[in-house]
Amino acid sequence: MPLSATDEIVAPAHAGTTGVGAFNVVQIEHAEAIVAGAESVGLPVILQISENTARYHGSLAPIGLASLALARAAYVPVAVHLDHAESTDLVREAVELGFTSVMFDASKLPYDKNVAATRKITDYCHRANVWVEAELGEVGGKDGAHAPGVRTDPDEAVAFVTETAVDALAVAVGSSHAMLTRDAVLDFDLIARLRAAVSVPLVLHGSSGVGDADLAKAMAAGMTKVNVSTHLNKTFTQTVRERLNAHPDTADPRKYLGLARAAVAEEVARLLRVLAGN
Repeated sequence: MPLSATDEIVAPAHAGTTGVGAFNVVQIEHAEAIVAGAESVGLPVILQISENTARYHGSLAPIGLASLALARAAYVPVAVHLDHAESTDLVREAVELGFTSVMFDASKLPYDKNVAATRKITDYCHRANVWVEAELGEVGGKDGAHAPGVRTDPDEAVAFVTETAVDALAVAVGSSHAMLTRDAVLDFDLIARLRAAVSVPLVLHGSSGVGDADLAKAMAAGMTKVNVSTHLNKTFTQTVRERLNAHPDTADPRKYLGLARAAVAEEVARLLRVLAGN
């Protein structure tokens, strides 16, 4: 089916109390697995490519074009999203390639500078009919534990959404990036207050650190888009490790990458059912 607009996937979930899975692509096997997992349960999905991954591949185009091709060939709605871009040039490249949405992250800047930089991106992307996500507060984790002091304030969130005209807001509510355990403690009351205050969909980053039960509670409290990366990478790497430990003479990478791809597809399908309330 045709490449889906991100809003076409996110809006129905936002109107209810279900979630949308947005899974990070590191290499083509990830993208194949995510699409296969979504197709197996008949649910829409978002493929995400981060600025770090674009840097790993040398540019956005190789993995971006592969993801777009897989999205266009899928039997379920699939959108392709640029995740955590701090570079305006990378945002422009994503738009030119045909990405359906971008997440521009100026959250490390002071509030006024975050607003100004994000508004420029929103104005540019909206002219190209590209959906924009931004972050307010700081979802830490890669450089240490998430601190309550940088959680998103509902009143500030209202002002930020109004001033930037973003289409979705990533909020800091207790999750952290790159967590290897699923024991993050979310502030469900804050999620509910943000949902009541802000008109656009809320996005939960660092969802790899959140267990199934709390993901369901987060959806019920008001989260819509749920980003998962590290959890799938753990699944992928563990599968490869087990295969190579059991068969140390394996030379053909398809023998272990194919197994890892299948394991990720299975986990994507399971998580999508959790987010859909199934």
